[in-house]
Amino acid sequence: MSAKELQKELLWETPHIAKEAPEQRAEAEAFCEGYKDFLNKGKTERECVKTAIAMLTGAGYREFDETVSYQPGDKVYWNNRGKALVAATFGTVGPEEGLRMNGAHIDSPRLDLKPNPLFEKGDIAYLKPHYYGGIRKYQWGTVPLAMHGVIGKKNGEIVEITLGENEGEPQFCVTDLLPHLAADQNARKLGEGLKGEELNIIIGSIPYMGEEDEKIKEPVKLMAMKLLNEKYGITEKDFTRAEIEMVPAYKAADIGLDRSLVGAYGQDDRVCAYTALMADMATKSPVHTTLTILADKEEIGSTGNTGLDSSFVLHIVEDICANQNANVRKTLRNSVCLSSDVNAAYDPTFASVYEERNASYINKGCVLTKYTGSRGKSGSNDASAETMTKVINLMDENGVYWQTGELGAVDVGGGGTIAKFVAEMDVDVVDLGVPILSMHAPFELASKLDVYNTYKAFCAFYK
Repeated sequence: MSAKELQKELLWETPHIAKEAPEQRAEAEAFCEGYKDFLNKGKTERECVKTAIAMLTGAGYREFDETVSYQPGDKVYWNNRGKALVAATFGTVGPEEGLRMNGAHIDSPRLDLKPNPLFEKGDIAYLKPHYYGGIRKYQWGTVPLAMHGVIGKKNGEIVEITLGENEGEPQFCVTDLLPHLAADQNARKLGEGLKGEELNIIIGSIPYMGEEDEKIKEPVKLMAMKLLNEKYGITEKDFTRAEIEMVPAYKAADIGLDRSLVGAYGQDDRVCAYTALMADMATKSPVHTTLTILADKEEIGSTGNTGLDSSFVLHIVEDICANQNANVRKTLRNSVCLSSDVNAAYDPTFASVYEERNASYINKGCVLTKYTGSRGKSGSNDASAETMTKVINLMDENGVYWQTGELGAVDVGGGGTIAKFVAEMDVDVVDLGVPILSMHAPFELASKLDVYNTYKAFCAFYK
């Protein structure tokens, strides 16, 4: 055997998809048109749930009803408080043979408004945020922002707010210093380039004009509140009953002369949410019952009753088992889950923070991440060899382009996913998702070929 033949038989190298399978470029382009639309419609977890339910009902899903006896191929969903969602397609074998679970998250880093956010200073009206998730604060200055969320009124009415997305609507922003005056700011550490309490969002600069002899305290703030009241019927006190998120106002776009990348806010982790949803909808008669989970709160530790560090998914599994007369413990023990989250794509500009042999790369497929955590795998699930073998064989058998990757070099940093919370239910789980450039920035990049192969991986997992 020649050295080249031996090399081909024994060694392994992940190929560039466009070189090895150029026909996938058109397929990925077409698939990502729907993905970009999903990103534009779902910039908050509530909007993602609303958009996903519309997609699911259009595909024949119905809200789970414990009184219905479900048959193989039936499709159902559970809406958890409008902020998390689970969809399922019933399989031909019973739940005790194991579920095929797939968990993504639909929350993203952003600027949340504080409970008492509105103030005036220097004849400018501002909103005061408390940032959500792991952001690099300096990246959020001078970015056009839109206002999304809900406000509860005194009478119990819930008012939905979306302002700054449509043509002609006002937008908002955080200011930053001009370079001429930024000598002291330039001396700060990068992480303090903009401090948390400096992320003040401008919403107005025109004062409310009262009677000629009437002196009004904070007239610019009053004018801003008057305009919000006219549009939404709210008062300042109503902010205490609100969930308002300030997110980048721009739309998803093709990036590069070759249009090979999607640039958008919130791709971590709505890219896995969309591909998982599409794969579940494409699944018709699976052997194992599928369970597609779109969870909230991952960016702050999966907390709360809409995050995975709660029992809401366990309760849904119990619903399925009760409906199918199955044992919950056997069901969980025999289940397999993909923790569908993104990984950090290798960025040649910042090569020193990666270990190149164990980094993921754009255009080489979905990335299988055996363990996450930081430094000594702290906080990680660390998938078993048996789980890795099962998932890898599925992808190889179905022509999915995949690669492995770690989240940066050892001792540089790290991160976590929902995997450990699923594992706590006695379920085998491994992370699989899309490599992302500029992760957690207001504008992230993903390869269309990687997005498409993640969808293909989920289809293979479900069928």
